[in-house]
Amino acid sequence: MKAVMPDQLPEAPAPRRQAGIDKWDEMWNGVLHMPPMPNRAHQNFEFDLEAYLRKHWARPLGAKVYHGINIALPDGWPTDYRIPDLVLLTPDRFHIDRNEYFEGPPNLLIEIHSPGDETYEKLTWYAALGVPEVWVIHRDTKKPEIHLLRRGRYRKQRVLASGWLRSPGTGIELRRAKGNKLGIRLTGDDTTREDLPID
Repeated sequence: MKAVMPDQLPEAPAPRRQAGIDKWDEMWNGVLHMPPMPNRAHQNFEFDLEAYLRKHWARPLGAKVYHGINIALPDGWPTDYRIPDLVLLTPDRFHIDRNEYFEGPPNLLIEIHSPGDETYEKLTWYAALGVPEVWVIHRDTKKPEIHLLRRGRYRKQRVLASGWLRSPGTGIELRRAKGNKLGIRLTGDDTTREDLPID
């Protein structure tokens, strides 16, 4: 079931704010979207993926990995923003950080797709923002997709003969692993491989 509030009542968000569940709410060109909180499996997987990226990608580059960050078009805040699961930012893009939100395109966004959510509806908006790369990882199967921005539209990255998907923006490879896990490693380096989530 999907519910949006094109004419939001001023008092409507208050109970959500008090309960702490409004942090996933998004504003799509003035329309409030209120998805449910991610389930436990989603949150565990997201935590492990963030930890891996911080250790193997961000720390060596002096880069950052964030979760639950508002992403807005230039001059779009606070009437038009999205909240991807994870955001990757290299030092040359730190200037987009406005603390409460990021204004402009990060290097890479990650969406963990749950059945019935709005992940794919967000891709056109991410393309308009100019995000070079978006990962979509299916929550239940851990099937990864890498979407690369080409001439204003996303194109799916092809799987290599080895079975891995390579991220050009990070030098990371992804693939489905046994037990509904995501295999992740630095390109060609099995010493950095982990299968997520960690049990």
